[in-house]
Amino acid sequence: MSQPSRIAARDWSSHPPSLHPPYASTALRAPLRPLRPIVQALSERAQPVYGHEDIGALDHDLTRNAARNGAPLGERITVTGRVLDERGRPVRHTLIELWQCNAAGRYVHKTDQHDAPLDPNFLGAGRTMTDRDGRYRFITIKPGAYPWGNHPNAWRPAHLHFSLFGEYFASRLVTQMYFPGDPLLALDPIYCSTPEGIRERLVSQFSLDATEPAVALGYTFDIVLRGPLDTPMEHGR
Repeated sequence: MSQPSRIAARDWSSHPPSLHPPYASTALRAPLRPLRPIVQALSERAQPVYGHEDIGALDHDLTRNAARNGAPLGERITVTGRVLDERGRPVRHTLIELWQCNAAGRYVHKTDQHDAPLDPNFLGAGRTMTDRDGRYRFITIKPGAYPWGNHPNAWRPAHLHFSLFGEYFASRLVTQMYFPGDPLLALDPIYCSTPEGIRERLVSQFSLDATEPAVALGYTFDIVLRGPLDTPMEHGR
């Protein structure tokens, strides 16, 4: 009988702390007492019922999945990459979601009161499934920077939010992807809350191969779920 494969321990030192004083709102979100593990029942480890039949043909294309009367405004981009486990193996047929603000830096959310226009042709949300090689692909609009009130003259760099679901409902990764060369990165407490030398894993790479000629610039962003090269995730926020 073959032995079950061992799962690499998560390196928590590579992830942002729950409390990071420069990121002011973590003072209200961070746990006040040491965390206690909860023993999971079998029902909590049940495989979510996600499948290709649940994904619409345009769910991955944020430039078309909410268009009412024309195309959304902004620079079109493609974002692609692979979802990998700690051994570099593809994570196949897993649900990956994306959400973001529009090109003017405004989210479609009632609590976003940024004085920037909403785009009637852009919802800012999409989803897809990874293929047999663990690869995903989105078509979207490059998000804008926006003020967020964390500190004087605070602006968030352009970023995308990703959410991935694993084999059971408690296994969820939420992370952010940034763009190379953004001058706001060094000023952003959220990005800088990730340890130096690790935070670069959150920055995508420009890719001419992923670029669609005369249509959209391409960026690649691999997501590693566990192990020494895992992608930093948000927790306790």
